[in-house]
Amino acid sequence: MSGALAQALAGVEAVAGRAGMPPTSAREEAVALAAYCASTSPGSREEWAAECGRPAGEFATAAGRGAGWRYEPTPVLSALVAASSALAEPYARALAEVVAAACALGDPGLRAIAEASVVAAAQLRAAGAAAGPSLPGDPGSRTYPSGGAGDLPHLAVPPMWGPGYPGASGSGFSPPSTFPPPSPGSFSPPSGGSWRGPGADPVGGPSSGPGGSGAPGTEAAAAASGAVPAEPPIPPARPLEELLAELDGLVGLAKVKREVHRQTQVLRVEQLRVAAGLRTATLTRHLVFTGNPGTGKTTVARLVAGIYRSLGLLSKGQLVEVDRSELVAGYLGQTATKTGELVAKALGGVLFIDEAYSLAGDQYGEEAVDTLVKEMEDHRDDLVVIVAGYPGPMSDFIAINPGLSSRFRTVIEFEDYTDDELVAIFERVAGESDFQASPESITALRVLLASTPRDEGFGNGRFARNVLEAAVERQAWRLRDIAEPTVDELRTLIPADLSDSEDGEDLPGADGDAAAVAPTGSGNDTVAGNDTVAGNDTVTAGNDGVAGNDGVAGSVAASDGTVRGGPGSGEPSPDPAPTPHRAGSEPSEGTPA
Repeated sequence: MSGALAQALAGVEAVAGRAGMPPTSAREEAVALAAYCASTSPGSREEWAAECGRPAGEFATAAGRGAGWRYEPTPVLSALVAASSALAEPYARALAEVVAAACALGDPGLRAIAEASVVAAAQLRAAGAAAGPSLPGDPGSRTYPSGGAGDLPHLAVPPMWGPGYPGASGSGFSPPSTFPPPSPGSFSPPSGGSWRGPGADPVGGPSSGPGGSGAPGTEAAAAASGAVPAEPPIPPARPLEELLAELDGLVGLAKVKREVHRQTQVLRVEQLRVAAGLRTATLTRHLVFTGNPGTGKTTVARLVAGIYRSLGLLSKGQLVEVDRSELVAGYLGQTATKTGELVAKALGGVLFIDEAYSLAGDQYGEEAVDTLVKEMEDHRDDLVVIVAGYPGPMSDFIAINPGLSSRFRTVIEFEDYTDDELVAIFERVAGESDFQASPESITALRVLLASTPRDEGFGNGRFARNVLEAAVERQAWRLRDIAEPTVDELRTLIPADLSDSEDGEDLPGADGDAAAVAPTGSGNDTVAGNDTVAGNDTVTAGNDGVAGNDGVAGSVAASDGTVRGGPGSGEPSPDPAPTPHRAGSEPSEGTPA
């Protein structure tokens, strides 16, 4: 099919020109779609470069950009559809011709054909078209009646069945002349089912084999037939206004909100410039979040992922949260593979690396960073990386690799919550659990906050949650002799529930462990000198608190009911960059207002 892609690209430019759209913008998105559809085919990179008139080094970048339109129309097509242009459907068909030509580049496999079909379906469906392109000499072209939500255009299969490929002599496989679509109604991404390739049943649809869809053996049969594995359905993008409203509803974080709003507008205007055919500067979308634990970094990262997807900058918008332990392997050489696998999981969304500074200082972490920098470049148009940690260590981390400093130019600082904001968080979380703090207990909370040091390990929102958990335990003990407490007694928290009082002296362990229930100033999950994580067993006896975890001074009962003590209780670690600990039940950062 030499020259077919170049001809298809020219066709896209011609239709765009007739529709009054910038031909250069149309060609750019068509070139990106072609790269994405050819990206799984060995040897396609050089052919793509020759047919598109581009350097081969741009292939990966273009493919990442094209991945964003796998389930959604391209910007030019979106503009034509919004304007109810009569040329929207011809333009969608021209894009489908590009896709059909691209899936023949290199040494294509069934995966390339399947991806091409998915992309073509998204473009044609957006324009209201029902049939795909039919290449010259295709005797078996089939079209299906229009109107069905699941109508999927076929793509003619080019002559690519060579030696060693399914269909070669002796394989027992005879390739079809066309690539058949699944039954009408079976394809409706992103909110419906997904299609798994030629001959496979649609997810959630009827099966032609025994047992129906989902019957035992269905997945094995699909694998044996060479079908592309099913991908989970992608939920629809949330409206931008809804995401920004949720951001604005968080307690505090005024500077963070302002910066996220600013970044949103910068990226929105950049898209408008591209659609208008104007040149745009290359803007980095990766972010650095700095601040103490419990200030909402993870919550804001999740909202950023949704905002970028709503703007069309990411194809999925999921958040993948990791730390050093999930990036670094036990041996040199394995870390690159492990990091690459996590990046692949995050493609189309945001990779959030907590305590990223822990990757600095040794060859294992440096291998992870080097791999990350390469992956960020290869997938720059469908991957956003957010690194988070304390301000000082994060500055050192960004400086260890020139590739990091050039890609992380936007730093968003998360300040500690004020006393008023912590009170608001406390009341919000209490209300969500059907507790109500009396005015007197709020006064007691303010006294506690005023006496709590705000050092680097202060737990912020997590500290407020820990205070509430301790208060709930005290309330339960206070009501121990009341056989049938009233609803108000069950709901109301009083000052005695927030401090060590005479009512609390009879608590188990009060003789030596009274401090076990009262959160104090460290803000770390510190258990009498042991590093702990709320809800998990106590670990690493004899070490001081790990900065970045929630704080309860003295001894705290682990999930198995044990209480352990040791020297160094409650003292923050002087080294802010220990190996991070992950809490499976740790409260998420950020509290909506």
